[in-house]
Amino acid sequence: MRIAVIFDLDGTLTRSEEGIWNCARHTCRVMGLPEPDADTLRQMIGPPLMWSFVTLMGMTEEKAKEALVVYRERFNRVGYLENRVYPGIRRLLRTLKKQGAWCAIATGKPQRPSERIAAHFGLDAFLDRIVGTTDDLSADKEQLIRAALPEDAASYDALWMVGDRCYDIEGGLRAGVRTLGALWGYGSREELQKAGAEVLAGTPQEAIDLLCPGVQPPCGQFVSMEGLDGSGKGTQLERLAEALDRFGFEVVRSREPGGGPISERIRELILSRENTGMTAECEALLYAASRAQHVRDTIRPVIESGKLLLCDRFVDSSIAYQGGGRGLGVQEVMDINRPAVDGLMPLVTVYLDIGHLEALGRRYQASEPDRLEMEPEAFHARVEAAYKELIARDPERFAVVDARGVREAIAAEVAEKVLKRLMEAERIS
Repeated sequence: MRIAVIFDLDGTLTRSEEGIWNCARHTCRVMGLPEPDADTLRQMIGPPLMWSFVTLMGMTEEKAKEALVVYRERFNRVGYLENRVYPGIRRLLRTLKKQGAWCAIATGKPQRPSERIAAHFGLDAFLDRIVGTTDDLSADKEQLIRAALPEDAASYDALWMVGDRCYDIEGGLRAGVRTLGALWGYGSREELQKAGAEVLAGTPQEAIDLLCPGVQPPCGQFVSMEGLDGSGKGTQLERLAEALDRFGFEVVRSREPGGGPISERIRELILSRENTGMTAECEALLYAASRAQHVRDTIRPVIESGKLLLCDRFVDSSIAYQGGGRGLGVQEVMDINRPAVDGLMPLVTVYLDIGHLEALGRRYQASEPDRLEMEPEAFHARVEAAYKELIARDPERFAVVDARGVREAIAAEVAEKVLKRLMEAERIS
């Protein structure tokens, strides 16, 4: 079945209130006007800005044009970054492209900012066309939708408009296309039904079921983070998860050892300070056992569901700590873990690079060390050397980031490198 799907942008593909509201408040401050209240701000999502300035804020048309200039200056500089892709949207777009659908945006936003938003968040990879307002194209939704349709639209089996507000549905009906109301956006069920939406979807997954019946959504991805104890992994994992969430990746967090009921029980056994007599071989096998359960109970199911598994450590830690630190050998520990991993490796592994002496100093200041962290300095030196060997063996998988700088700068570099890999993989799949 050949279909074309036209999407609204604000409230359908992205949650845009942060940028819109910040720009509206900024505009009022610059112009010496009272800041709009919460109800006025909520009503600004969807309709054209000129309408909002005149109708909601009571500006004259001349004043509204001045406000538009101030608003757009901030929006083009920083406001467009203050978007958040809805969870499930990437999966919806990827599924449509897998089906061979024509996908486009029809938005009342100006053309250039709409293109910048789509490009920044990597949505442009799934889109055949982006239509926004220009000197030649007004904010009339019917006109925008018609411009977004493929030239051979008559040859398609179905043409759809997907949007969250009455303007999208009414414009779609006037354009003669089928309409799907997106309940995850800013419009209510009552508003969308009153506008005449043919069907409603509560989530992007429900939209997949309606638009792509029988099509298996693409799999998700697997990202891990590695580093010496004290490298700042905990902080950087939190910040990476937030960045991925903003881009619409459905993040599920996990950790090793652990990540499931059985694996967590093994973790307690491994890290307990009471088990100082544990042999290196026993330790390596316990890590592998925990990992085998983790892969099958958690990692594979998450990836198969189309989501992104973000893991605090994976097999690289075993290779570094037991292969290098314990002296069992890098290749030997890789062999021990082969059945546990079962061919599953991260798309990208972030390595927070910091010398072992500096990392240990940080770690001891933070909290009481566990059994492995209590090992002598020579142990941690061997761990660091093993990580370097792993990176040299597989440089394409690792994204190495200097962990000695300012946290915010480190987080920005981590997010940039991971997002680049993820978006490259989406374009290929």
